[in-house]
Amino acid sequence: MDTSPSLPPDIRAARGRAGEDAALALYLGKGFRPVARNWRCRLGEIDLIVERGELLVFCEVKTRSGDVFGGGFEAVTQAKRRKLRSLADLFMVTCRPAHARLRFDVASVRQRSTTYDVVLFEDAF
Repeated sequence: MDTSPSLPPDIRAARGRAGEDAALALYLGKGFRPVARNWRCRLGEIDLIVERGELLVFCEVKTRSGDVFGGGFEAVTQAKRRKLRSLADLFMVTCRPAHARLRFDVASVRQRSTTYDVVLFEDAF
């Protein structure tokens, strides 16, 4: 989500939600099925979890309206990657999905007026 301090939290949340919608639409177009959205536990939240066949994908979605804070992909630091892996571990223990392969993606979403462009970094880490 865009963390611009000049925007009220409800506008940032709406932008983030629209970015997640755009990322999910891209996955659906690639034949994925949604498993969970905004899955939460004591450690935090996973934006999107989707599946196709034996593949389960955990996706961090970063939505931006400009370049002030860099692209969405750059916002996923090493610390965030570690946290996402820990969250995925908890999801696997809690929900026990039967998948042979796991993948971590980052969806970098750019708001362009009323549309959203998604660049999907598959197997990002």
